[in-house]
Amino acid sequence: MNNKYLKTLEYDKIIDKLSTYCKTYIGKENFKNIKPSFSKLEVIDLLELTNEAISLIYRKSNIPLSEIPNISMYIKSLESNSILTNKPLLDIARFLKISREVKEYFFNDEEFDYSEYESLHSFFNNLYTNKSIEDKVFSIVLDENTIADDASTVLSALRKQSKKLEQSIRDKLNSFIHSSTYSKYIMEPIITIRSDRYVIPIKEEYRSQVKGFIHDISSSGSTVFIEPISVFELNNEITNIKVEEDIEIEKILANLSSMLYEYTEKLKYNLQILGDLDLIFAKANYSIELDGIKPIINDDKYIDLKSARHPLIDKNKVVPIDISIGKDYSSLVITGPNTGGKTVSLKTTGILLLMAYTGIFIPAKEHSSIQVFDNIFADIGDEQSIQESLSTFSSHMSTIIEITKKATSNSFVLLDELGSGTDPIEGANLAISILKYFFDLGITTISTTHYQELKNYCLVTEGFQNASCEFDLENLKPTYKLLIGIPGKSNAFAISKKLGLNDKILDYANSLMKQDDISIEELMKSIYDDKIEIEKEKETIKKNSAQVEELRKKLENQNNFWQEKQNKILQKARDEAKEILSDAKEEATSVINRLNSLGKNDVSKANNLRNELNDKLKDVSANENNTLNLDALKALNNKFSLKNNTLDNKKNSNKNSHSSVTFSKGSNFKSQNISSEINVIGMNVDEAVFVIDKYLDDCAIAKLSPVRIVHGKGTGKLREGIHKFLKKNPHVASFRLGTFGEGEMGVTVVELK
Repeated sequence: MNNKYLKTLEYDKIIDKLSTYCKTYIGKENFKNIKPSFSKLEVIDLLELTNEAISLIYRKSNIPLSEIPNISMYIKSLESNSILTNKPLLDIARFLKISREVKEYFFNDEEFDYSEYESLHSFFNNLYTNKSIEDKVFSIVLDENTIADDASTVLSALRKQSKKLEQSIRDKLNSFIHSSTYSKYIMEPIITIRSDRYVIPIKEEYRSQVKGFIHDISSSGSTVFIEPISVFELNNEITNIKVEEDIEIEKILANLSSMLYEYTEKLKYNLQILGDLDLIFAKANYSIELDGIKPIINDDKYIDLKSARHPLIDKNKVVPIDISIGKDYSSLVITGPNTGGKTVSLKTTGILLLMAYTGIFIPAKEHSSIQVFDNIFADIGDEQSIQESLSTFSSHMSTIIEITKKATSNSFVLLDELGSGTDPIEGANLAISILKYFFDLGITTISTTHYQELKNYCLVTEGFQNASCEFDLENLKPTYKLLIGIPGKSNAFAISKKLGLNDKILDYANSLMKQDDISIEELMKSIYDDKIEIEKEKETIKKNSAQVEELRKKLENQNNFWQEKQNKILQKARDEAKEILSDAKEEATSVINRLNSLGKNDVSKANNLRNELNDKLKDVSANENNTLNLDALKALNNKFSLKNNTLDNKKNSNKNSHSSVTFSKGSNFKSQNISSEINVIGMNVDEAVFVIDKYLDDCAIAKLSPVRIVHGKGTGKLREGIHKFLKKNPHVASFRLGTFGEGEMGVTVVELK
């Protein structure tokens, strides 16, 4: 697409705005070459990248991308096996750190579903990270001027030796400064450094009294800085050590640099990836600011923009417009007075297409749909060429001629004030001819005009449609609302009357108008008024339908809620019935075992009772819809506890001898079979706590500890709720998360008191 048309549609201003969201120098450099794509597949990919980035921002907040050091020159030095100094090494380490943090931003969530981010996955996955090099550089290079003492054993030894010598020098010089002999010669009792050697300030008049070497003189000449002869050799030793230290530091820097030689390509690739991600997330953040939506890309060569807003106009002031073209008509002609919003309608359509083609979400409502054209042409405003001294008409015609030569059946053309700047009759006929030419080629066109002839042509010609920008006659202000299907009126007479023009002038002007033109205008106004009423009725019906649908969903949800609640109650009843019958069966069996030694008649009766319980238990297990009366079952279970049951055993005792057997619900028969693990996955917190509370009671009775609660990893809410309950439970001595092999964060191990 020609840069002239991009500038006409203010694409450069969109890109300037977009660049403010970039964080890195490489991302900002990418903006110099950014252009809209006219390939459908590329546009789909660009929009999907933005879509995934927006989703990530909402899910994980913004990407941790900040200004990265410009390491391009350092990479070139590494490619030539050069040795890097402190700052370049630190910058590369910082670059690796940012790369790692960006990669971790995407991959550090175990529950993250990467399949939702197929387009972005490769960008993050291909980022190179090397924590060991990163840490090593930061541990050795402390700042741009300092290497750590422990960078090597040699450097550590040299610095210790140097510090020892420095202390010896200070001791000698301090003794010198404070001695009774020399203290009167001292300008100030301090030790300082000149030319990397320790010196003391001596008054100028006593310079000959102190044997040593002069290294500096104060600006006033009153002080000389002398290195006493007594510390000369010690200073020499420090100087020699400094030379050795510099050599050792050079070796350390060489080793660090050589570690990076094999990774130059990876560093360059990281630069490219971070620049791409910076651009992608800039589009995402700009899209969020615009309240933009991802448009539908259609293959049917039409545009349907709902409540479209121009992105460069304050979103609190801009008037949304609905623009539709390409289904029933491919040429839309917008008419009406100046300053009415015709040009804004053209620019809004053009810039929203260009934004989508760049991968930026468009400021419009959901379900807006666009076509990816092979080119967009725009002749908007007065682009008169001063160099060629062309008139306004000639300038427009030069652009239109260029468009006729380059446009194809899959192009989109925007023409402002078509045919203006020349004789009205010729201009109108020329405009009609140009639009017909584009229409015959299959080109989609939106144009603006003042000509009545174009309005009439659109009324009677298939494939053409009128549109206008609404004007508030009462307040003499444009509303900027686009009305498709209604030709615009100039409103010259109405405006003049409103402003106070003499009625005689207006009456005569009206008499000069052709009656056909007046009738058409009035007819269209009537159609427009009817359309407004129909739209209002449609809106009312739409609201009512929405309310009915909302009520239907609400009732459906309530029905589901109560159905689920009923199912839970029934299931609970079945579980309790099974439990009661099972307990009764165990008790009956136990009693029978005890009665075997007391009397056959009594054993026979107990066996009958146990068989009856067995039959009932089978019925409960087999029938899912069984709704046993729990109170009746509980009463039956007291019946079979056989408390204080006294049996007469004639074989083993006399008539006055009695034997008592006591058994009650809650004894050890149930607890012998309790599991050391309970699974509450799929339950909500309230349901799980209810089940766990009963389970811990049973475990406490059974003296069973430790026990495992399986709750799964999930979002962590179930785990948190269970832990909160365990802290207050009187049976719990302590609890912890499972270790490796125990289920880790999906399991809690509980020690009972």
